[in-house]
Amino acid sequence: MPTAGRTQNDRYVTFEGIDFEGNMEAVLAHLRRYIDNPAFANPFWDRFRERLAAAVEAERPVADRLLLMHAHVYYMAELFEDNDDADAIAALRRLEVECF
Repeated sequence: MPTAGRTQNDRYVTFEGIDFEGNMEAVLAHLRRYIDNPAFANPFWDRFRERLAAAVEAERPVADRLLLMHAHVYYMAELFEDNDDADAIAALRRLEVECF
């Protein structure tokens, strides 16, 4: 039974109905527009791409990608905010609220 002020997708109540994979993919699609663009290239995001590739190949790819994204949430937020990317910020906030 939903509690007042809580959404159906409240990780503190249940993980049912939360689309972890979809939420991650939405954020990664926004993120890749930047980190795969040579104009935004830097060693930090180069290393992130390497770690993301390793997470995809890992035994538990969803969990490993989620952990990697969680560990870098502030850097992603800064990148999106610096570029006034409201859609990316909204996707990141959803990922944070529902999955972290």
